Amino acid sequence: MPIQCDIISQDRVVFRGAVDKISLPGEDGVAGILPNHTPLLMVLKYGVITVTQDNREQYFTVAGGFAEVQPDHAIILADAAEDVAEINTQRAEEARKRAEKMLEEGRGQDNDTYLALQAALKRSNLRLDAVQKYSQRYKQR
Repeated sequence: MPIQCDIISQDRVVFRGAVDKISLPGEDGVAGILPNHTPLLMVLKYGVITVTQDNREQYFTVAGGFAEVQPDHAIILADAAEDVAEINTQRAEEARKRAEKMLEEGRGQDNDTYLALQAALKRSNLRLDAVQKYSQRYKQR
């Protein structure tokens, strides 16, 4: 019996489907979620969500958010999320370079700008690392 999984970012539904297993990057480590899991509310950190359907894994980057888990349903509300297979590496690399350059030039003088640039850099690095790590697994299917 699968568990329903919804991954929702601020601008779209990234994934919706019945899955056998979910791995979530939480503040206290990676949480494995199976059908009939105990109810749980958790804070997500930057990382990769893995969903398993019929022994096939699919990977999603997540840049923070929350997950609510019920025995038959998991809802992931992400600050930002995307399927690793859909990541445009050229765009991610350009975003990383822009953030690095702006930080070097001192454009992050006020705290809010600095934190936004740090978050942009962290997200770009996450996206590039995820593509490098998981894209081979998609090709092997």
